[in-house]
Amino acid sequence: MTVAVTPVPFDRAALRPRILHIGFGAFARAHPMVYLNQGLGVAGGDWGVVAARLNSGAEALSDLDAADGLYHVAEADGETMALRQIGVLCGTCHPARDGAEALPDLIASPELSLILLTITEKGYCTRGGALDMDHGAIQADLAGTKPPQTAIGVIVAGLERRRASGGEGLTILSCDNQPDNGALTRAAVLGFARARGGDLADWIEREVRFPSSMVDRIVPAMTDESRALISESLGHDDGNAILCEPFRQWVIEDNFVGQPPPFAEGGALLVPDVQPFEDMKLRLLNGAHTTLAWVGQLLGQETVSDCMGNAPLRRAIRQLMLREQAPTLHLPKDVDVTAYADDLLSRFGNTRLKHQLAQIATDSSQKMPQRLFSPIGANLQAGRPWPVSALAIAAWIAGLRHLEPIDDPRRDELRQAASGADPVAAIFGLPDLGPAELIENVAFTDRVRDVFNQIQESGIAHALDMIVTEPRA
Repeated sequence: MTVAVTPVPFDRAALRPRILHIGFGAFARAHPMVYLNQGLGVAGGDWGVVAARLNSGAEALSDLDAADGLYHVAEADGETMALRQIGVLCGTCHPARDGAEALPDLIASPELSLILLTITEKGYCTRGGALDMDHGAIQADLAGTKPPQTAIGVIVAGLERRRASGGEGLTILSCDNQPDNGALTRAAVLGFARARGGDLADWIEREVRFPSSMVDRIVPAMTDESRALISESLGHDDGNAILCEPFRQWVIEDNFVGQPPPFAEGGALLVPDVQPFEDMKLRLLNGAHTTLAWVGQLLGQETVSDCMGNAPLRRAIRQLMLREQAPTLHLPKDVDVTAYADDLLSRFGNTRLKHQLAQIATDSSQKMPQRLFSPIGANLQAGRPWPVSALAIAAWIAGLRHLEPIDDPRRDELRQAASGADPVAAIFGLPDLGPAELIENVAFTDRVRDVFNQIQESGIAHALDMIVTEPRA
């Protein structure tokens, strides 16, 4: 059965290349582009987007070009489906297809006002809150013997051309799930610029803004089933379409060079301080997701919604959110964290999304510090229990040992460490895995080791039953 489509609500002929979005994948299509699409319908304007990828994805960008930049977003749960046509794109760019100079030249162009980033945690090439100068790709970009390959190198090359041409500053807005992502992006860009030498870093400090943001919408990887669902609902195929949940939230620090795009008119919240919203989402939603990814896989589950059908696991996730994560937050008084957690559980149960646990588990070494290690540290300091968090870390180590390899920038060293006689000690002995004060805390390592040994001896289901104290619904 076909479903009515909300058409593009503005005149696309007015669009100009005002925004560059680097890392234009599924989340970019289903989240910031939806806000902009709706905002342009309310406020109008010429805020067109150039979608860019740096490594893979050239073919996907060409497919968007072939569709004149138009695609559909399907917002679905178990009972409902809504379709919108998104028309904010006015071009695409890929170095392998368009040449290495195309992106720096675009960043230098006078019309460009904003760079959006969805490049995942590892794309920033940082360590300890600063640019990782030992990162091989960063070292190669700094050597300057070939065009830059990292997002940070490309951005600095473009800013250098922008300054040389007498251009004004612009805004760089991260949409990745990292604490204080604006400050982290700023540190990476300035670190690279300073390493290059000269006074470019001084110009960036004066002229470029790096607002933080918190993004929230579950956007799983597309499957044959989700593609078929969209085709049936549209009445025709759209190979560029994305399926996601109906819920969306975007909280942005109000810190732009000049007038921002109409994100607020599209439903985003512009605030002086993103941190409380960011911490709540990172710890409750993302922390729960990472826990489900590893515990769920060891239980033989494949998707998040499958996990919600496991009553002990569902109760454990609610316990994690409300008893272990929520006490570490500093939220505005009007935020109902219990309602937020229960809404998350409802969202996790969305059977339409088929959100794969293996997808969520990717890059876990980059996600653990903000999602689980940091709140564990706060709970240890306050003397509060953290049994579900311990289960999540132990399940991660058990998964590294027993499950099929998961994509992670540290995959090989993690798997080797997990295969030894004392995998907990070996994992925590790896450099820069988490905060030193936590990794060196015997109370932390001993607790994780106890739970890991319990998983090894009695199985994950028994370990789960032992830590769940959340009452049955």
